[in-house]
Order: sequence, then structure tokens, then C-alpha cells
Amino acid sequence: MTERSEPTNAPEKPNPSATSQATRLSEIIRETSETRVAITLDAYPNEGAAVEAATTNAFLDHMLTVLGRYAGFGLRVEAKGDLTHHLVEDVAITLGLALRDEIPEACTRYADATVVMDEAMVQVALDLVGRFYYEGPVPSSLYDHFLRSFAENARMTLHVRVLRGTDRHHVVEAAFKALGLALAKAMAPGGDGSAVFSTKGAVKIERRNDR
Repeated sequence: MTERSEPTNAPEKPNPSATSQATRLSEIIRETSETRVAITLDAYPNEGAAVEAATTNAFLDHMLTVLGRYAGFGLRVEAKGDLTHHLVEDVAITLGLALRDEIPEACTRYADATVVMDEAMVQVALDLVGRFYYEGPVPSSLYDHFLRSFAENARMTLHVRVLRGTDRHHVVEAAFKALGLALAKAMAPGGDGSAVFSTKGAVKIERRNDR
């Protein structure tokens, strides 16, 4: 399988500590022999930013719309694919990559949220640490895989705990709503917006090749 993942001609993202976060924007097109996904994500939009999803899959569109609105993101997703599994997975991968572009060094970083939807209750806790870990599951292998792929490509630690629920639709939707609410809190500026929220500070890696 050949794969191409590339940013479009989006302007260079400014340092959020030096300028308005509202100017941040991530645009990514990801293509393989199985799918094509195009995502525009604005994690710090002006009020009234639109959320649009057109993936040829009605339930996936619904979950993306829920996630975007509860997170307060401006989000546009266009996608098509050969199989539902490939489509859902590749949208999750691309959305995770787009979110990773949007996460500033100085943000609240940790957050959690609990959402009820009729008989379902789901708790989400996350850390925008730059290191992947996922703990689930939700009662849908397809959307559990979505959450894992999203967290992996956003490089976040994500825990999703189903406290109760019998309707799979309600449980999955409650998970996406809780994820959106937690992301809204975690992406908020931390402190004065200039300090990295970690006892280690910013991690700096220098690679040298003397050969």
C-alpha cells in the first residue's frame, strides 16, 4: 500500500505565547490506495466556527460533529474510502495528526470529563503529553480503534472508562462528547501561556550524525 501524508499550503503556525491562538490552523490531506482524507482544524476559532463532516458514513459524520462542537473546534472533514474500517481508521489518524499540529507547548495539558446520555455514563481523562497511551475500551471495536488511532497520532495519553450503559450508540456518543469537553479544557492556555506545564520543562533532543 502506498501512502502520502502531507500538509497543504497552510500558513506557518505562530507561537501561541507570542500571538493570538486564533490564527492557528492545521490543514492535512492524507491519501492511500484505500482512502482519501482532507481535514482542516482550527483549535482556537472565533465564536461561531463551523463543524462540517462529509465522510460518506452517517454515524462517523455524527461523531465527528459531536467531537468538534464539544471541543469548540472549527473542523471540516471530507473523506472517502473503500471499506468502513479503512475509512474510520484513516479519518482518526488524520484528525490526530491535525490536532498534534495545534497543541501548543504551553497549555493546561491535563483534563477529564464525564458525560451521561440516557442510561450511559462515560468518563474520559487525557494528557496532551506528547506520548501515546490508550486505555479503553468502548463497546464497539470500530470506534475503540478510532479512539486508539486518534490518540496515537495526536501523541496523547487517553483513558476512556465506560461507567455504565447498554446502548452502544449512547456509549460511543457519550465517549465522543466527553472527549470533546476534555480536549476543550486541556487545550486552554496554562498559567501565563508561556511556561511548559511539566517539571521537566520543554524536552530538547539534538541528533548528530558524525558518520
